[in-house]
Amino acid sequence: QVQVAEFGGGSVQTGGSLRLSCVVSGHTYSSYNMAWFRQAPGKEREGVAAIDSDGSTDYRDFVKGRFTISEDKAKNTLYLHMTNLKPEATAMYCCAVLYGGSWFPGSVLALKPFQNPGYWGQGTQVTVSS
Repeated sequence: QVQVAEFGGGSVQTGGSLRLSCVVSGHTYSSYNMAWFRQAPGKEREGVAAIDSDGSTDYRDFVKGRFTISEDKAKNTLYLHMTNLKPEATAMYCCAVLYGGSWFPGSVLALKPFQNPGYWGQGTQVTVSS
């Protein structure tokens, strides 16, 4: 059974940084995509950044140059390093793991809010104050 758990959320001021972690247990396949999504109050869920098992990444335009997605395979942990945070980044951030060769980072980021393939965590709250 694959389980996903996020850590590292918190409250920061505008311009601050945070690193989120997503620990995946029970990985069953060597080919996968992992991604970070977020949902702000009153808004739909949106993709933020994604990475595949080969290390290819993709980012939404609104985080390019400020957020970095990475993975520590030895620790089965996905990271999202967020810098120069803005108040509009306030949201619940969750992690997803998708298996199968039909996925790639761009397609994962394009998932609609009603689409929930793979395994998802409960999320960790990020609050950015002005």
